[in-house]
Order: sequence, then structure tokens, then C-alpha cells
Amino acid sequence: MKRLFTASLLALALSVTLVAPAARAALVDVFAQANSSTGGIGAGAGVLSAGTSFSIVVDPLDLWNAGALPRWSNANGLVGNLFATGSDESGQTAGTLIGIQWPSLHSQGNLTTAFGTLVGRVGGGDYFVVGSTFNGVAAASGLLELFYWDSNAGDNTQFITATVTSVVPLPAAAWLFLAGTLGTIGVARRRRI
Repeated sequence: MKRLFTASLLALALSVTLVAPAARAALVDVFAQANSSTGGIGAGAGVLSAGTSFSIVVDPLDLWNAGALPRWSNANGLVGNLFATGSDESGQTAGTLIGIQWPSLHSQGNLTTAFGTLVGRVGGGDYFVVGSTFNGVAAASGLLELFYWDSNAGDNTQFITATVTSVVPLPAAAWLFLAGTLGTIGVARRRRI
């Protein structure tokens, strides 16, 4: 009986290891010009299945721009005053105003948001705001693409690096296997008593 119980515990440990959701992370460079929502193509960030949880994080100090000063921003877009640090991508001396809240928003497809915002879409569907931090669940299956939100890519420069993490949901068979293993342990415990 003790051997059956020990074997059942080992089977449970193995099944939990085998069916635990797998997290995958990737670094994706998104270029302001090549990956512009207008005139560019999306930066491929992996294929998602509907129902997959995923997150996207960008360092708020990582900068890109929509052209001449003052059009530098982070992944949140041109939403406020931004000053050079002296060591950032702008090459400007510390304290120089390099970004401002742009007086208008850009509309494209289903989305209206600030110029310079990191946006995404899955499977060619609707755009959504990513910014510097995003957590969500894929509504559809397909390629996750990331874009620089802009109406004219011709004068854009630099890129940001996004960390994309997805959690693959457990298949139904894995849950059945885990339930069967727990049931075996329950039977073994009951016979032991």
C-alpha cells in the first residue's frame, strides 16, 4: 500500500510538471519607420491562440521619434513633455525639450490614440493600445504584430524593444490527466485508512 501511495505521489508531481502552463518570452524590436502603422509592416511578436494570456512590457526610458524636435516619446506616445537625459537616444543635451503632448491624435482603422504610441493587433484584427505595459487575453488566433502609431513614417527614427510574454493555456486532456492522478491518490489514501 505504501508503494502505491508513493507511486501515486510521484505520478502527481510528474503530471503537474507536464501540464503546468508554459510561459514563453521574446524580445521584439519595433522600429518607428519600418513598423509604422502607416506605410510599414507590423513587427511579428509570435503567434497566439484565442484565449492565450499575454503581456507586453517596454522600458519607459526606451525612446523613438516621429521626426524633428520635439517629437520624441516612449511607447506611451506623445502625451506630455519629455526632456533629454543627456544619455538617451535623442543625442540632445540634458534638459532639452525633446517631446511634447501632440495637439492632435491619429485615427486609423478602429483606433484613435496619441502619435508615437506602441499599438498591436492579433491576426490582422482590430488595433489596440499597448503603451509601455499591456496585459490581456487574445480574442482571436493569429500573428501578434506591433506597430509605431503614426500617419507619416518618412521621418521616423529609432526603435523600442518590447518583451512579449505569453502563457499557453492547458489543453483539456491535461486537466483530465491531472484529475485522474488525483483520483488515484484519493483511492490509495482511502484504502490505507
